[in-house]
Amino acid sequence: PHLAALVLARGGSKGIPLKNIKLLAGVPLIGWVLRAAIDAGVFHSIWVSTDHDEIEKVAKQFGAQVHRRSPEVSQDSSTSLEAIREFLNHHHEVDIVGNIQATSPCLHPSDLIKVADLIQKEGFDSVFSVVRRHQFRWSEVKKGENKMTEPQNLNPAKRYRRQDWPGELYENGSFYFAKRHLIEKGYLQGGKMAYYEMRAEHSVDIDIDIDWPIAEQRVLSFGYFGKEPLKEVKLLVCSIEGCLTNGRIYVTEDHKEMVSYDYRDIVGIDLLKKRGIQVRLISERDCSKTLSAMQLGCVAKVSATNKLQVLKDWQEDMGLSWKEVAYLGNEESDVECLKQAGMSGVPADACAAAQKAAGYICKSSGGCGAVREFAEHIFLLLEKVNSARKQ
Repeated sequence: PHLAALVLARGGSKGIPLKNIKLLAGVPLIGWVLRAAIDAGVFHSIWVSTDHDEIEKVAKQFGAQVHRRSPEVSQDSSTSLEAIREFLNHHHEVDIVGNIQATSPCLHPSDLIKVADLIQKEGFDSVFSVVRRHQFRWSEVKKGENKMTEPQNLNPAKRYRRQDWPGELYENGSFYFAKRHLIEKGYLQGGKMAYYEMRAEHSVDIDIDIDWPIAEQRVLSFGYFGKEPLKEVKLLVCSIEGCLTNGRIYVTEDHKEMVSYDYRDIVGIDLLKKRGIQVRLISERDCSKTLSAMQLGCVAKVSATNKLQVLKDWQEDMGLSWKEVAYLGNEESDVECLKQAGMSGVPADACAAAQKAAGYICKSSGGCGAVREFAEHIFLLLEKVNSARKQ
């Protein structure tokens, strides 16, 4: 049976404009679940249903196909079921839909693999995700009613200790898998049903975690970053024009060139060095005089006609694996380096090809704090590496 992953990503959002592609820890929100779906390797096709051009662009960058939904199912009042049924009407080859929520960025491929087995091997018609919670519930008393509240799942005289109570299962909204015949009848849950219990730390819902910085910390701690385990970064290679500088060259009347840079980026480089991370610079131009004036104390390669070869030479000379190399670039000439490095980033104003190849997109533009921001991102991921070692 054809199992399709389907992420619903409408352009409209009452809370956060274009929330589905807003950067979360340097990755568009929808990118986290698409990465997990692709690496799971269980889907015959992976789709994003959207009504917005920018969301379509991001979806394709992450390797998904796009279904352009109609205005009729793109309203604030439209339901997920309506959008899924419309998708099925246009894709008769699909037998099972795995509806994955874009707002669940801590989803892991291992969860999706197990759910696919429940549907395809164990014969369930629908499977949905839940999380276990240890919360005591009380009946609601509406304002003006002269009534007492009543306990719903506890005896107040004998309150459970957490370790003595298994808790209760709640839908966490991360995904809903269902066979076509159920959806066509108007159900996402029905027939032979099963739940799939996700780990509590993976049950992050951006619709609930509105505080974006908190959500970013959760994702950095518990998100899925790829098939290979993270390693400690030991080398950062940074493109000069468009990353360390804003790419502009100022020419004086006596034909001297000047560039501007952000002091925050210099601080970022110093912080990286203090953490034992080498920083090297690369440029297609001969900007040796500029580098000398900046006094950064970094190894640099200027007039580099083949950036990837320079990067490979440095990696081999230092005896590093690619997972230990980070690269910050912004132009098409950086694309192959971004793809090769274990950790890659681009400033907010990088070209489209570089953004597509990068694992992290800075909020800052080139020459305006992007190096410092990428350094902070490296530090956060190093914390994740160190935490994994301790475990």
